[in-house]
Amino acid sequence: MNKLTARILVRLLLLLAVVPMSSRALPGDEVVVIYNRREHGSEEIALHYASRRGVPDSQVVGLRMPVTEQISRSQFADEVQKPVAKFLEERRLWSIGPVAMPTTNGAAAENRLMVTESKIRYLVLCRGVPLKIGPEPEPSPPEPSELRPEFRRNEAAVDSELSCLPLLAGSYPTTGLLRNPVYGVTNSALLHPTNGVLMVSRLDAPTVEVAKGLVDKAMQAEQDGFWGRAYFDLRSPSEPGMKQGEDWIRAAAEVCRVLGFETVVDESPSTFRRGFPMSQIAVYAGWYREHVDGPFLDKQVEFMPGALAYHLHSFSAASLRSADRHWVGPLLEKGATLSLGSVHEPYLGGTTDIGVLVARLYYQGMSYGEAAYASQPVCSWMTTVVGDPLYKPFRRDSQELHDELVAQRDPLRAWSQLRIVNLNLAKGVPKYQLVAYLEEIPATKASAVLSEKLGDLYAELGKPSSALRSWQAALDLDPSPQQKIRLQLRLGERLAESGQIPEAMSAFERFVEQNPNHPDLPTVYGKLIPLATQLDMTNQVARYQEAIAKLTGAQQSASSEPTGASDTMSPAKK
Repeated sequence: MNKLTARILVRLLLLLAVVPMSSRALPGDEVVVIYNRREHGSEEIALHYASRRGVPDSQVVGLRMPVTEQISRSQFADEVQKPVAKFLEERRLWSIGPVAMPTTNGAAAENRLMVTESKIRYLVLCRGVPLKIGPEPEPSPPEPSELRPEFRRNEAAVDSELSCLPLLAGSYPTTGLLRNPVYGVTNSALLHPTNGVLMVSRLDAPTVEVAKGLVDKAMQAEQDGFWGRAYFDLRSPSEPGMKQGEDWIRAAAEVCRVLGFETVVDESPSTFRRGFPMSQIAVYAGWYREHVDGPFLDKQVEFMPGALAYHLHSFSAASLRSADRHWVGPLLEKGATLSLGSVHEPYLGGTTDIGVLVARLYYQGMSYGEAAYASQPVCSWMTTVVGDPLYKPFRRDSQELHDELVAQRDPLRAWSQLRIVNLNLAKGVPKYQLVAYLEEIPATKASAVLSEKLGDLYAELGKPSSALRSWQAALDLDPSPQQKIRLQLRLGERLAESGQIPEAMSAFERFVEQNPNHPDLPTVYGKLIPLATQLDMTNQVARYQEAIAKLTGAQQSASSEPTGASDTMSPAKK
């Protein structure tokens, strides 16, 4: 391919590679920040956030609240809900008045007190603001008779309950759940207190520093670009009532693929195994284990700035203070920027529609707060939303950012060029053209990310020798630790498939030598056994079998966690 043709091809690729962008940065004056005066570090988080996002000092308020994550319904009403509502009215941040509500039986419209005007749309709760409302033995007011028995409960996430604050003046039932009037909307202007929903999220995590970092990582991704790989962990459930959760996660995966993320979808019933090389994570969504497991148990997890991490489980956010129990707290501790989950049993239909969230956030350019509330089927229920609600991952124009990264020879340009390739793959551009693009641009020779992708395309085009050379080149270009593991294992597997048995053995042996603490070494030794058998290396076979027995025994004695998935979530009944 001559240089003129290559330049034309590159321009064509760029024109095709359209990534959604946000029209503007959201103003901080649409936000009220709440912190707990009794909790150490809560005010520090509030002031840090307000400073970074330009929230007016007059919209940062400290309240004296309990310091426990769970509070009673009366504590919530007296020490959280009513003081926040009073603050908003006294500061004239919103106005409440009668609104004519149409009826369905032909009767005259009813006047109901609601928010008629509002200067703010977001409420940010800082670490120290209680997380959840505990159940009351005798709900008051009496249980509505039309509710199914499983929904006749008054526990809730503080966030979800506060999202109904615009309805407080007119009162609403605290037992059960409310249909979210803005679920699934595509017009962000509808996500407004005058439509009955206040977007509430929190800056919360196992430590103060991690909570403060949530806005820093969000703003870094807005400035430098949102890059990385997307991982989706399906479970292929056989129960018909569980299909909804699978469909939501699958839809999120498809959005990421179409938008040019390197997307990995696991269809097996179990979660990603310990040792799975999950590198450079931009998006993770999966289900269904009670406590964090798999690659997220590693000491270092490769979350990229701005990363969204979500695990669907009934109690994924039962506490945000723990770094090793449930899911939301550990994912934030390991470096995720955004997460959300359930504080009590929500039933499947009362959880987040992650497909809608990903589509609104990445494809339609909503803020995280907007996307989070557009994806909630219900309010006054169990979901807590963690992260900066103003975060817009594609705030900058994609073409402008790409040109800037290339001109500055920034290492991040490789991610932009990878996205160009994947966007065009999704649009049906022939793979050989994309190979030509990667072969031509200088960044490929300097980037492990692009060299790995070039190897993948060679393999898909039936060029195994070229693929092996590209993957080896990627290994020599300072890949991330988890990317290096993936490349090493792939080289061994493909060498074995091509009949290069001694070379494959050498590749796996090097892996064992360089990764002595890898949690999935028994699987690697298992790959070595048939190779050694083919070469009649009986002593080696015995050594590998002994290593497997030793490692497996040590892992079984060290593990007290059950190996099967916990299935406490019941499908919501229509």
